Parts: sequence; C-alpha cells; structure tokens
Amino acid sequence: MRFGRFVIFALCTAFAFMSCIKDAPKNDECDIVSAWVEGDEYSAYFYQPSHMKIENISTGENEISFIVISLITFPDTIPVNFTITEGAVIEPPSGSMQNFKSAPVIYTVTSEDGKWQRKYTVKFQEFSMPSSTFSFEHVDVKTGQVGNNLYHEFYEEDANGNRLSIWASGNPGAVTIKLNSTPEEQPTYQCEVGYKGKGLCLNTQSAGELGEWMKKPIAAGNLYLGSFIFEEVMMNPLKATRFGIPYTESPVRITGWYKYKPGDTFTNAQKDPVPGKIDEADIYAVLYRNTDKDGNEVYLYGDDVLTSSYIVRKARVESLPPTDEWTQFEMFFDNGAVDYELLKNQGYNLTIVFTSSKDGASFEGAIGSTLYVDEVEIFFEELD
Repeated sequence: MRFGRFVIFALCTAFAFMSCIKDAPKNDECDIVSAWVEGDEYSAYFYQPSHMKIENISTGENEISFIVISLITFPDTIPVNFTITEGAVIEPPSGSMQNFKSAPVIYTVTSEDGKWQRKYTVKFQEFSMPSSTFSFEHVDVKTGQVGNNLYHEFYEEDANGNRLSIWASGNPGAVTIKLNSTPEEQPTYQCEVGYKGKGLCLNTQSAGELGEWMKKPIAAGNLYLGSFIFEEVMMNPLKATRFGIPYTESPVRITGWYKYKPGDTFTNAQKDPVPGKIDEADIYAVLYRNTDKDGNEVYLYGDDVLTSSYIVRKARVESLPPTDEWTQFEMFFDNGAVDYELLKNQGYNLTIVFTSSKDGASFEGAIGSTLYVDEVEIFFEELD
C-alpha cells in the first residue's frame, strides 16, 4: 500500500466507531457527553460540588460512576441529567427520578435515525480508596475501537472484591495502528512472571508509518492512575492522558521493584538517531488540588503533570539503571503543604506514572526499551 493511501486509511480507521460512527452524519451518533446532578438539596451527599458533574465522557466508556459520601443516607430516588449527541434520545429520560440506591440504572441512547444504540450503566457508590500495594494481578482483555486487536486493561479490587478502574494506559490509542494484534504486542501489558506472581511490562514501540508522518514515531509503554481520553489521540495526544484519582491520605514515600533494558537506538521526534544518548525509564508521582478557587474540577494532563500550579507534592525516582534482576526502587515526596480538611473531603488527586521512555511524551526514545514493574507500595503520613 502506498504511503499516501496508508495515511488516509489509518486516519479513517482511527476514528471509525468513535461515537458509534464519529465521522458519519450526526443522526448516527448515540453518546452521553456529560452527566450531572442538579440542585442544592443534593449537594450534601457529595464530597465536593464538582463531584456532581462528570464531563467529557469518552466514547470508549459505557459506565458512569458518581462518588458519594454515604449510601445509607442517600435518597431513594434522585434525578440525573445528561447531555447527549444531537438528535439522539435517551431512556429513561434525562432528569427523571430514578432509584440508584438498590442497583445501577441502565440508560439506552438511540441515534436520531433509530439505527444505533448504546447502553450506559449509571451508578452511585461510596468512595473506596485503593489498597496501598499494587501487584498488577488483575487485567481485562479489551478489544480496540478499530480492527480486531486486543489489549490489557489493568484494574484493582477493594477489600470487598469490588472492581476499581483506576489504571489507564495509552493502549486504546496504540492499538488503532495494529490490526489483528494480541495484548502482548501492545506497549503496556501484564507479564506472566513478576517479582511476585504476575507483573507489569512496558515497552517502547514504533508508531508505524502514520506515526512518522505525524512526527510521533514512537509509542512508549505507560501506566498511570487516571483515565485515557480516546478522542484526543490523533490531534492532541498530550490531552489524552488525564492523570489522577482522589485520595484521602497524604503520601510520603513509594517503593517497588523493577527491571529495565533500554533499546538500541535513541531517536528524536523526527526519528533521527541521537548519537550517544541512551534511553531511560521514568517513575514518578504527583499529589495535586483537584478543584480551582471557584470549585471547578481540575485534572492534570501530559502537558502539565509535572509543572501545574495545582501540584502540592511530587516524588520521582532519581535513577533506574539497566538491570536484568528485580531491583528495588524508592522515591520520597517533597514537603509541600497539604490542607488536611480538604484532603479528608477528596480535595486532592494522586497519580503514579510508569513509562519505558522518559521522553516518550515528546515522542523521543528507543524502540525496544522495556521496563518491568511489580509490588508497588505507597506509604502515607501518620496523622494524629
């Protein structure tokens, strides 16, 4: 296939089936774009006013979760409002009173022409902070939005065995250029042999002809606490990585185990070799305020995760030398000031980031760089 035809094909397939058929006429779309609870009488059930609204819902999501303080005192019925794609209809209707206390409610969005439908599970749940130790034992095998390709999606479980979808990676974007591929062929996947049990594997790969054409020639393996916004992949990839989940304890130290082997040739964003430069892995963590002074929700993205003014504490592993043996790493948070009352009320988000190429966000690194990680543990500040 000639390069020009390949680019056209890749661009078309990369957006196929976004919003059912994102490039099709509007009457074929059937997505929920945002969801919110309206009314001062309901604000007391949430930690923060910003938690009453969920915006920019990705077309890859079919579950919408609101976090509340307690389900015991939660009302038997409550109205949830939705913004949906133009011309579509939703059932049950937006703003109708529904009982979320006993079970989630299934909403069906139907396109204007009636040919397309999507079902969404909407639920309210109490906050459940993840375990302080991550062993990367749980994955789902997911199918990419384009082509017959598979990837791993990591998740955790709380003390009651409930699923916590807190991890994200660039896999949903990476698989769009790999047809008929397996999870182990993606940049981020679960390895069978970790430090204990299974583990996490991150590897830097070529982004193919399309990536080279767009000056984004590599895809570094990454995993982080947060979510991935598929719609931003092509035009604004740094906004595709949305970092952070709420935490109600203040972290002071993180430890874990790793192995690392850099790839043979470090290249820049034009895929030109950089003589003498050796790729490096990176592991860091950030605690930040998740609302602004007006109470609006704040998230960090690939372009400000280490520089935002909302950051209060950071930690970063100083060095990850190449090693074939499982080796312990450790990083300490700096002493930024934390408002402990705000912390208790979910006013801060925490992210931990692992990547096989330190400069991968700038699309610089060495194809073949591989980072293994396992048994990561967070240590929190002991408060009276």
